[in-house]
Amino acid sequence: MTLVNNAQSEAQFDNFFVLFEQPVQFELSQESLDHRLRTLQKRYHPDNLAKINANNINASTDNQTLQQHSEQASAIINQAYQTLSNADSRATYMLDMAGQAESLDQSIADLEFLDDAMQLRIELEEAIEDKDRLALQQLHPQITQRLDKQSLRFKQAYQQQDWQTAIDATQKLKFLVKLNADITTALDELVNTIQDDDDLYV
Repeated sequence: MTLVNNAQSEAQFDNFFVLFEQPVQFELSQESLDHRLRTLQKRYHPDNLAKINANNINASTDNQTLQQHSEQASAIINQAYQTLSNADSRATYMLDMAGQAESLDQSIADLEFLDDAMQLRIELEEAIEDKDRLALQQLHPQITQRLDKQSLRFKQAYQQQDWQTAIDATQKLKFLVKLNADITTALDELVNTIQDDDDLYV
């Protein structure tokens, strides 16, 4: 992949951890990721990309090509940011780097987890249908607690190269991250609905 005809940049864009100047580990600083995202977005703006390319003696890139490079870079930067920001995608990426991601599509065999997950999903759907803000707020910390548990399982398993446990934790993280996102969306929509209703009476 060529972005600015620079071998060093190619290597950076092939590794999301390197691109975001982060150690290859599960626990990352969201603040550091946000800061690096802003830096990269500025650096790979078409105008700034032209300045980088101008330092390359052999560069002969025209504006259209620079625009294409900028769009490619932005797409990869955003993909890397989303991958590293979310627990499930970060774990998946780390397993892929370790050559252990092939089994991630297998079904979860833990019946206790599946029963618990099914109950949470039912409670979420009922709370959404009833527009029950309190029920949604009570569900949120329950999901967060389970996310923390599976995150710790993954971190420890990855460090010990216990790939089966790391894969199992990642599968469960995928479900819990989706559930957590659905609760956040439902709460946001409920707040917006209440605000819209209040506006009608102003």
